[in-house]
Amino acid sequence: MKITLDISRLVEEGKLTPEEAVRLKGLASSDVGTLAFNILIGFGVVGVAAGAVALVPTPATAVAMGVAIFAGGLVIVRQPPWFVLGEICLIVGALMFCGGVLALGEGSLASTLVVTGALTLAAIAARSSLLMCFAVLAASACLGARTGYSHAAYSLAIFEPTLTIALFSALALLAYQASNRLNAGYERIALAAARMSIVLVNCGFWIGSLWGDPFFMFNGERVPPRSVANIKVVIPDYAFGIAWAVLLVAAMVWAMRAGRPWLVNTVAVFGAIHFYTQWFERLGATPVSVLIAGVLLLLAALVLRRLNRKPAPEQT
Repeated sequence: MKITLDISRLVEEGKLTPEEAVRLKGLASSDVGTLAFNILIGFGVVGVAAGAVALVPTPATAVAMGVAIFAGGLVIVRQPPWFVLGEICLIVGALMFCGGVLALGEGSLASTLVVTGALTLAAIAARSSLLMCFAVLAASACLGARTGYSHAAYSLAIFEPTLTIALFSALALLAYQASNRLNAGYERIALAAARMSIVLVNCGFWIGSLWGDPFFMFNGERVPPRSVANIKVVIPDYAFGIAWAVLLVAAMVWAMRAGRPWLVNTVAVFGAIHFYTQWFERLGATPVSVLIAGVLLLLAALVLRRLNRKPAPEQT
């Protein structure tokens, strides 16, 4: 377990002796040097891998290099001084393997499913929360979720908002229940899956509150996601907006009672996004609407700050 301490302040308050402070600073200096060394070697590993793929630029090369680097990371990460280097190798290896698989499958659903499964197994084997988050994101891609970038503009696309909400709500619940039954190492991974699922659920509501959900129905038959001609909207946008607001309030109440600061802050962020989205979609970006929205969000921020200062209830 890592703890952050203000050494100078503790010495001034008499909670730590000067001798103890010097000893702790010495330990920290040693850790910082080891960390820097691990990071430098990690960059070297990335450079070697990138050079090998550049020399033989094929998806199979990326897959082979990814497997080799990940396997090396599994060995290195068990050595305490080399933990950071092991983590770098695990992440780089997993991402190289997944990139190679997607290239071989040309981004097909089958290749995305393989990547989702591979990232899940890699996250469990490496006990990596980051890889588990990537696995959940890969699962969302199986439903067509994607992001994009053009000049000074970012985009988010979710073609199946209702399915996204249903699937990842269930995954978040299952992962949270599992986290209560697992040991500390795997509890962290399960919580990472639950948290990323919650983010995707909110993104599904966000898209649905803007466009609704047509379920891609055309004359009673499903059509390809990119087809938009004569598609009947089954769930209107306002239904998503209302449901999202209700669930955000319910989640905030539960999070405060259960002492879950991450969920409190996440609900606050998406609550602000929901508020601004619906406010400007309905009222437009006029000087008055911007002023009122800003004042309301400042008040909400003050309330959130006050709630975050309250001690969490004792767990029984």
